[in-house]
Amino acid sequence: MGLFSFFNNRNEKVNETERQPLPEIPEHVFVEKDKPADATNGEKNGSGIPENGIYFLFNFLEKNYEGKGYDDALVNPDNTHLEQNISALKNDLERTIRKVKTFYEDFIRKTDFHINSRKRSGMIDIVEELTVEKETAENHIKQVIVIEEEATANKGIGHGIILSYTRGFRNGLAAISHHSIMKKNF
Repeated sequence: MGLFSFFNNRNEKVNETERQPLPEIPEHVFVEKDKPADATNGEKNGSGIPENGIYFLFNFLEKNYEGKGYDDALVNPDNTHLEQNISALKNDLERTIRKVKTFYEDFIRKTDFHINSRKRSGMIDIVEELTVEKETAENHIKQVIVIEEEATANKGIGHGIILSYTRGFRNGLAAISHHSIMKKNF
């Protein structure tokens, strides 16, 4: 029983551990469900929309302001209230446009620096990639300027938010009239 029984006992212990089920490992240990925010420059907000680019402006313009106008009319059905909220919306649009334009102006300035620096180093491929990025930013800023000019002239997609809000506000006024006057039985 000496030496060989020692090995036999050891094999029996190994076989016993193999028969025991392994403990469950929770999914969160290996799977990351929430994607972290872009840690490089904080360009994305919680919704995944870039916080400074043209898509941020488009997100602002595509919101439904009709519901907000309707709710505001139910709270305070006064034309002064309508005019103040339209003014506030215009200010929000102007602020958003300035933010986007400033972002692109800074981006273009930084890109120009990198283009010149990489040219001096003879990095032709990188210079071409940076040039494409700069041209994309310049096209975006041109679109932003068009949106700004159209909004100033009360037309285009920038003016659409005002129309949407006004339509909602008027629908709210109509709902008040309908509920308080037209539902009365005489």
